[in-house]
Amino acid sequence: MTADRDRCVASGQCALIAPDVFDQREEDGLVVVLDHAPPPERHAEVEQAVHICPAQALALGTA
Repeated sequence: MTADRDRCVASGQCALIAPDVFDQREEDGLVVVLDHAPPPERHAEVEQAVHICPAQALALGTA
């Protein structure tokens, strides 16, 4: 799981959909990945968060 903060627009959709995997920085709202290798039971919500990200700042796998 990777997140590109340069692309992030701080919409927060990822943190709403998968709060155990994503959060937002307090100072600017940019994405923070809490779990770079979420367990299988989180995969569906992570995939949804990646798909819904308006800035396409999230990617499955590693950089």
